[in-house]
Amino acid sequence: MTERDLTKLKIERGAGGKIRASGRTRMGSILAGVLVVALLAAAGYGYLSRRAQEVEVTTVVTAYPSQGLSVLNATGYVVPQRKAAVASKATGRVEWLGVTEGSQVKEGEVVARLESGDVTAVRDQAAASVRVAEANVLQGRAELTDAEAAHRRAADLYRKSFVSQAALDSAEARLQKAKAGIAGLEAAVAAAKANLRAAEIAVDQTQIRAPFDGVVLTKSANVGDVVTPFSSALDTKGAVVTMADMGTLEVEADVAESSLSKVRVGQPCEVQLDALPDTRFRGEVSRMVPTVDRSRATVMVKIRFLDLDPRILPDMSAKVSFLSREVPAEMRKPVTAVLPAAIQERDGRKLAYRVSEGSLAEIAVETGAGIGDLVEVTRGLKPGDKVVLAPGRGLRDKARVTVK
Repeated sequence: MTERDLTKLKIERGAGGKIRASGRTRMGSILAGVLVVALLAAAGYGYLSRRAQEVEVTTVVTAYPSQGLSVLNATGYVVPQRKAAVASKATGRVEWLGVTEGSQVKEGEVVARLESGDVTAVRDQAAASVRVAEANVLQGRAELTDAEAAHRRAADLYRKSFVSQAALDSAEARLQKAKAGIAGLEAAVAAAKANLRAAEIAVDQTQIRAPFDGVVLTKSANVGDVVTPFSSALDTKGAVVTMADMGTLEVEADVAESSLSKVRVGQPCEVQLDALPDTRFRGEVSRMVPTVDRSRATVMVKIRFLDLDPRILPDMSAKVSFLSREVPAEMRKPVTAVLPAAIQERDGRKLAYRVSEGSLAEIAVETGAGIGDLVEVTRGLKPGDKVVLAPGRGLRDKARVTVK
């Protein structure tokens, strides 16, 4: 190297006289960049691991093993077989009402009374006419007795030639007239008694009675309302109350005519009411109405309850399951069930992932027999639990999730 070349070499000094080596600075910058990338990657991994996963859930429900015996389902309503709108044949104003909605009544019990002053007066008049007619009969019989005695005397005197034939004929005519009078008077008594019975019926019609044992469903009239058999007049009522025999409740369900082959009289059924979803009621097909509804192509099937419950009320919505055979007693109890897709097998164990407040809980479960589209869960879950549907392998206990 020449002297001229040496003069080109320089040592750079920074502020404060420190020597700066440009090669080292470049290497340090590279290392710092690698470190920043690593920190960013770690932060991203931590964020991704903490981010809530999106899952689809299903609900653990209560099911009945008898669902596996169902061959057909239908919907309908609870109706009483015996139901009546209780009214009177008479027209009058309600003066007393002795029942309200829900009242229990017995056959023949008076539930309401109409004003009866006018018909009572007619009845009393008819009763007086009967007494007058009976008195006339007594008077007629007395006259008959007198005519019979006079006829006997006239006949005896005629035999002794003390009286003429004319006198005997007159006594005979009087006797026949007395007998005819008695017949007429007795007929008048019968007519008076018939009028009395009609008047008593008119009075009795003001007493509105229950036609059978049952429960009052609705009240259509109040005290002061006018009741008439033909309620076309303004502000009049036709019926006072509507009542039903609660012992004759049954379900009327519409079955498609294409499914009639699956239904028969005497077939066992299960009835579920919308108002009582946790109870299944035993039923049986009692009869099928022998006509088809053209507009809906359905046939009405009537199902009677085998075990009546006081909670069952008319017009409740009902779902009916027609069963292939009678349900054994052990299959009438509800069990916990879930869709089979919510159960995952891992390492020889059956697991389900319960979702609660955005977090997963890994639950070990035991399953039983299949119930239709569901599977029985004998341990680990309870009705109402939300569990992940079709859980993937990436789910872990206590992981954060969001529900689709």
